[in-house]
Amino acid sequence: MEAPPDNDVLWARSLHFTHSDGSPALQGVSLGVREGEILAVGGPRGSGKTTLLRCLSGLTPAQSGEVWFNSMPLHTMGPVTRERLRRDRFGWIDPAPLLVPELNVWENAALPLMLRGVGRRRAKVAATEWLERVDIGDKARRRPHELTQAERQRTCIARALAPAPTVLFADEPTAPLHRADRAHVLRTLTTAARSHGITVVLATADPETAALADRTVSLLDGRRVKTVHLPPVAETEGRTAWSLSV
Repeated sequence: MEAPPDNDVLWARSLHFTHSDGSPALQGVSLGVREGEILAVGGPRGSGKTTLLRCLSGLTPAQSGEVWFNSMPLHTMGPVTRERLRRDRFGWIDPAPLLVPELNVWENAALPLMLRGVGRRRAKVAATEWLERVDIGDKARRRPHELTQAERQRTCIARALAPAPTVLFADEPTAPLHRADRAHVLRTLTTAARSHGITVVLATADPETAALADRTVSLLDGRRVKTVHLPPVAETEGRTAWSLSV
């Protein structure tokens, strides 16, 4: 078993994963992510981006291959150990803002901390600080239904960042947003991550989003490719045209 490079906070080798219907999601993907790096995983819908993030974060164990986090092998960990690692060291942002409707904004942002056993007052202070940083502090006592889609997504970003994760996984975090909201949310996310040295792995099919990253890894049909061109598309279009150089 080969140990990962010392400067890679995440390192994966030859990841394979096949969906239950027999379709391949990952076909031998290998990569490394440096500490403090913002890495974009680009590719069209169905290319394996979400599956790769889930395997790297331990949410979905790869069916074969290796995943290392700071020289710890996720691929040999049991479910309880992986869950503890995800809770303590990783953050996650979904494509759609998923919040607890019965909780207000600061309570939603503080929820991961309170689930760790952090006291309510201390959790509120940390959550409120992050809500301020993502420009939604004035909505701290609102309920999710009182927010715009962009405000709900910024709340999710604050919730993911409040526990100070080592690695933040963001799966198409701005997909449901309009163009102006998308740019603002992305600037907020990347600025916050850089200022706190948080490593970000960002899945996106949008070239403007990928351009904010330090580096891009491109996937097509579950394989890494050298170049995937992502021409801009209209807001109303649901698909993106692709060309590649393997």
